[in-house]
Amino acid sequence: MPQQLDLLKVAQEEQKGDLFKLLDSIYKRSTVRPTGYPDAIIWEGGNAAGGVKPVAHAFTDMFALNGTLMALDVLGLPFLGVPMMAQFRHDTKLVSLEWFGKLDTTALKWSTAGDFMVNEGGKKVVVMGKSANAPLRTAAGVYCNVRPYGGVTSVRFMPGLPYSQDKRKFNVDPKTGTIHSEMNTPGVRMAYAARLFLKMVHETGLMGRVATKPTQAQEDAVNAGIMRWLLQGTEFKLKRQYTVDAYEEHRANVDAIVALLPKDFKAGMEGWGGDIYEHISDTNFGLLLHDMIRQRPCILYATDLDGDRLTDLMADAPDVLRDWGQIVLDRAGAKVDMKKLWKEMGFTMTNGKDMTSVMYRVHGAPIYEQTLGSADAMLLRLLKGDETEGGTKQPYDPRIHFVLINEAYKAANPGNAKLAQWLDAQVATFDKIYGAKRPRYIEGYKKLKEAIRPWGS
Repeated sequence: MPQQLDLLKVAQEEQKGDLFKLLDSIYKRSTVRPTGYPDAIIWEGGNAAGGVKPVAHAFTDMFALNGTLMALDVLGLPFLGVPMMAQFRHDTKLVSLEWFGKLDTTALKWSTAGDFMVNEGGKKVVVMGKSANAPLRTAAGVYCNVRPYGGVTSVRFMPGLPYSQDKRKFNVDPKTGTIHSEMNTPGVRMAYAARLFLKMVHETGLMGRVATKPTQAQEDAVNAGIMRWLLQGTEFKLKRQYTVDAYEEHRANVDAIVALLPKDFKAGMEGWGGDIYEHISDTNFGLLLHDMIRQRPCILYATDLDGDRLTDLMADAPDVLRDWGQIVLDRAGAKVDMKKLWKEMGFTMTNGKDMTSVMYRVHGAPIYEQTLGSADAMLLRLLKGDETEGGTKQPYDPRIHFVLINEAYKAANPGNAKLAQWLDAQVATFDKIYGAKRPRYIEGYKKLKEAIRPWGS
């Protein structure tokens, strides 16, 4: 039997011990350092056989940590591990977010939902930076988040939370391009996000839907203005447009941002084309539902705030549509299972838990991210010795770890067909083991260890 990690001990040390010491005893410290951080703590492990490039993994909390260690151990792929545990992040004033954000490699970050409580001078407080998403995005130079799901792909500009409506307070800093409002939105990153959206519309041939509110929020007006500036001199067709040309209206602010972009920012765009529809985000909310049920693929560009709502819709609507379909079928007297019919009709959206989320950054490879909803409570049940609470709950399903690892390692190693086939085969093995009846977590780990030969072994 291959050597196993003591996953229960990892969980116990995390709660009441010295997790750092334990991780140091399992993994060696890497010589890899992010630029400008000679003291960064980075662990490494796995096998780089076949020239496989590593992926940087955030070591966070609960099952986001435990499931990551388990999957990496089973697969044996080369990795870099960055300490991002809540207590460590809090004690070090979020310094590891900078390490993670400045590594050039493709990266994989987990968020744990909810507010994490940590110790500070003997009392419990909410962790600094909460899930660490906002400060990480700033540190890593993230400019957008792409989420493809069942035909709809959302391109969400970030970080930036409009809504400032006070024109007197509103300006663009000519040195940094920061749009000064209550939120200080990075205008340069806005331009990168809009360009990526147009590139995706051009390359896929799908229609592009824009969701900004140029007549409502000042930041959105600049966003819409950047979009109009980018469209100039291209072959895109505006099939539906705002009554206001936001570039004409906000030319000074847009030009202040454009002046800070690389001189070749629009190089090659003269040959790009496709159909663009400008709608406000509220309209897109309804239109996306129609896109889903008509299986009409599209790409959507949204601001940070509205993009969050629209991806929630993409995640939640399929369950509502299936439930509604079952109500109609039952009412019509048809003895049909809507879940089965949904698949037969070619719909692939389930419940959003399998929605890929990729953050693009100005410098460095993309960061794959995922939120683990109820993983905290699940790990506490495991520690109490009854992860199913007397059979009333399902054991933890670590499939998402294997799926996201599959995507991240393919992205980090484009063109490596042998690795891609191997990764797909391991997900298939996982599905066999977890298919009929989900095993308990530790038992499932043992079965995976028996069934999967680690990479390069």
